[in-house]
Amino acid sequence: MKILKKIMFSLIFVSIASVSFAETKMRITLQLPLKAHLGQNLLVFKKELEARSDITVEIYDSAQLYKDKEVPQAVGSGAIEAGVASITRFAGTNPEVDIFYLPFLFDSEAKIRKATSAGSDIRKILDPAIANTGAVPLYYQAYGSAIMLSNGGPMKSPADFKDKKIRVFGKTLGAFVSSLGGKPALISGSEQYLAYQRNTVDAGMTGVSGVKSRKLYQVMDTLTVTNHGDIEFIVVANDKWLKSLTQKQRDAIAAASKVAEKAVRDDMANIEAGAYKEAKANGMNIVELSSSEVSALKKASSSVIQDYISRTGGSGGVGDKLVKAANKL
Repeated sequence: MKILKKIMFSLIFVSIASVSFAETKMRITLQLPLKAHLGQNLLVFKKELEARSDITVEIYDSAQLYKDKEVPQAVGSGAIEAGVASITRFAGTNPEVDIFYLPFLFDSEAKIRKATSAGSDIRKILDPAIANTGAVPLYYQAYGSAIMLSNGGPMKSPADFKDKKIRVFGKTLGAFVSSLGGKPALISGSEQYLAYQRNTVDAGMTGVSGVKSRKLYQVMDTLTVTNHGDIEFIVVANDKWLKSLTQKQRDAIAAASKVAEKAVRDDMANIEAGAYKEAKANGMNIVELSSSEVSALKKASSSVIQDYISRTGGSGGVGDKLVKAANKL
């Protein structure tokens, strides 16, 4: 009888331990395919976290759970433990996050690295503000610079934007299009292929890596290398879920985040180079801008920065502080 009781106790203990392990689950929603570089980077995070803790990571890619625009609410409410979203998706409650999409403000890789590094003057302002939504930033995922897609010709000058309906993925990027005489259309990344295929829009903007992962070269024939904005995605986790974890688990998440963030940032140049190569191999015309063409676009869209400052507290406000911090980089 004693042996039987010991066996039963052991089985119960194992069962309880299994349930406890199963409950330590981190589901992450991603709008891009797993083969995209952000998906591959999440696999790095998954490997690192599972090696450091008892947390099991499940990745739901290709917007099968939530579209990009739904991620802040889904994560903030606790409907899912974590998710990946373009940082501009938080602009509804925190318009200052669009600092990265101000035209030609971050015009070098060095500036972008400094701005997005943990503890930078810019992240010291942005991260706590985003966390107040209930979705706590774990790390930033580099997506590269914004470029333009079109059919029949490049987007090299303000005249090329005039009266065209153009896909954008944020309010400030829409303001950029409007400042050049275009008509912005807010369309999720997962829906842009159909928008181009059906001629819902005349042109669009995205990151060059998205051209590769979404096979946008099948529906657009020209890629103009404008590099007019820095596209940042962030991996966020629900605040209450994080607080329910042990300190050891939270430390493991922080360590895994640090490794994954560095990995994607370090590989961004190679990722973009590979994407340009594939776009060209699939028949796209890659158009580089001259310095004078960049200057013309920058001058024509300069009002976007002033509008951003006005929307984020005016002179001396949070947006003004961020722009000044960016200019010091």
